[in-house]
Formats: sequence, C-alpha cells, structure tokens
Amino acid sequence: MKLTIYQVDAFASRVFEGNPAAVSVIDHWPDDSVMQKIAGENNLSETAFVLPAGDQYEIRWFTPAVEVDLCGHATLAAAHVLFRHCDHPGDKIRFHSPRSGKLSVEKSEDVLTLNFPADVLKNVKVPEAILEALGIAPVKALKGRTDYLLVYSSQRELVKMKPDFNRLAGAGVRGVIVTAPGENVDFVSRFFAPGAGINEDPVTGSAHTSLTPYWSKELGKKRMTAYQVSARGGELVCELIGPRVKISGRAVTYMIGEIRY
Repeated sequence: MKLTIYQVDAFASRVFEGNPAAVSVIDHWPDDSVMQKIAGENNLSETAFVLPAGDQYEIRWFTPAVEVDLCGHATLAAAHVLFRHCDHPGDKIRFHSPRSGKLSVEKSEDVLTLNFPADVLKNVKVPEAILEALGIAPVKALKGRTDYLLVYSSQRELVKMKPDFNRLAGAGVRGVIVTAPGENVDFVSRFFAPGAGINEDPVTGSAHTSLTPYWSKELGKKRMTAYQVSARGGELVCELIGPRVKISGRAVTYMIGEIRY
C-alpha cells in the first residue's frame, strides 16, 4: 500500500515554527492499528487521516501513542493540505469527527479559521501528582472535558516551568494546560500531555477551546490574541461565539512524501 503524506507547520507563517502535523488524505480507512503505527513512525504530536465523504471529510487524529478526541493544529494542517494541494473548491471545509462531531475551517487569504465546540470548565482540586510534577502551584484550577486548566499569575512563571514529565505521565490525566496573562498578547499558555505520548505540544488548537471561554469571561472580551510559549512558539487569534470557538492561524507545507506499507 502507498499513501501520500504531507508534513505541515500549523499556526506558523514560516517553516520550523508553529506545530508540525502529518496529514494523509485517504480513499478508505486503514486498520486502526496501521494508522497508529504510522503515527508512531511519524513521531509528531499528531497525524491526521482525512477521508472524503460527499460534501465533507471524515477526520481522525493520532498521537504516537493513542487516538485523540480532538486536535486543532492537525485539523488546521489538514485544511491547508486540502486547500493548497487537493484543489478543494470554495473557502470553507466541513469535517466530521466520530468523536467530536461537526467541525469546519474557513479560509480568508492565507488565514485559516477553525470552528470548534467550546469546552465546559469546572473548578477542581488539582491532584497532588500534577502539583509535584509542575513544581509551581496555580492560583486557580479547572477541568474541561479531558484536560486540566491551571491558571498562573504571570507569563514568567510559565516560561521558567520545568515539569517532571515522568511523574506527570503517571498522574493519570490526558493533558495539562497552564496559562497566564500575556505580556504582549491577551493570554499565553503551554500544554503538557506525556500520558498521550507528547511531553510538550508546541501549539495546541484544542487547548484553546478551553482557554478561550475562560479568558473571555476573565477579560470581558470575545476576541483575543494568544501565544503558546513553547520552544517553537505559535500565534493564535481566538473568538468566543456562543457555544463555539473560532481559532485562527496560518500554515505552511514543510514536506510531501510517500508512505509504503
């Protein structure tokens, strides 16, 4: 079997920035085990598989270790591939995820905008294992559908944070988002998910489905600028529209190849 594979830097205007994702547009679903092995071989935070289905596309996402419910940057990358390399007509792509339902991406010049369901957050007590792994206690803790959201006082705290990923991987959680007010943007964040095979994700679209409703309420704003302060970094514009979140950014193709299995 042969599959064309694209590697795309999402939430980036130039290669070597943002969050790299692999995308493969397929004509039938391979076995789940094959898709998981491909994702492991790619060794990127996410690999997206996209299947045309009428006037929309089915989409699934895999880390090197597991299939996940939702991935923003790989969806952005998939839309970039469909617009740029597969001649998708028009300026809107509709996706359907068996785990997250209806999703869409719109194009305006070189900016792509995700339309995702907003997360619902609840105040929680942070498990001691997470606190020990991060080494810095938050001022507030919440939890959404899958991830913890820990709020800190300053961007400096996030930048200097050095998690114990082995300890965090054993905490029994999918992911931990840490966030703080930004120095030059509305808010900043980092995202850790060693339990899913990703120590730190460079730029995490799905995390902003949690971050956007939180900061919208805190700041009294619907539209906000954001920056993920990972080593690669990534710029996003986020907007809360009722029960949905719009997340905008750019993407650039790094590589096109062929998988043989």
